[in-house]
Amino acid sequence: MSLIGSKAIKIPASVTVNQADSLITVKGPKGELSYSIPTGTTVTIEADAIMVKRKNDAIQTKANHGLCRSLLQNMVTGVSDGFTKKLEMIGTGYRAKKQGNNLSLSAGYSHPVIIEAPEGINLDTETETIIVVSGIDKQMVGEVAAKIRAVRKPEPYKGKGIRYQGEVIRRKAGKATKVGA
Repeated sequence: MSLIGSKAIKIPASVTVNQADSLITVKGPKGELSYSIPTGTTVTIEADAIMVKRKNDAIQTKANHGLCRSLLQNMVTGVSDGFTKKLEMIGTGYRAKKQGNNLSLSAGYSHPVIIEAPEGINLDTETETIIVVSGIDKQMVGEVAAKIRAVRKPEPYKGKGIRYQGEVIRRKAGKATKVGA
């Protein structure tokens, strides 16, 4: 039995969950998300919990069991609390500026890099060097944050670049001078 898949998902009072055939819709104060249940998996919705069960012990069904439960948990958390990821820019002249719904990054290039926010994602800046990506869809938040980080990945010699807040970058030693020459 799947350790993750067998756990019940608690539904907060502010969230409503509806099921129509294999489509689950979760509505909350922050928005609405939908998910299509894979074949071989059944979902039962009770008053305050969601249970995910599998019909057989096929390899793919076992894999989908825990995945389905995790995705439903992320949907419930997303529509009630939302998800955020923070990135920090480290380097001389590196800064971010919000322009409407887009983000303009000065990351050491000769031109500013414009990041457009997809539907449902909010891009904001706490300071000139801290970027906040927020939304209700965990996958989309992570995808946009990874796209921003890819503009200038942190380099291991000086540590300059865009990194997740709290991310530790292993530093390398630079060129060593020859001793005794």
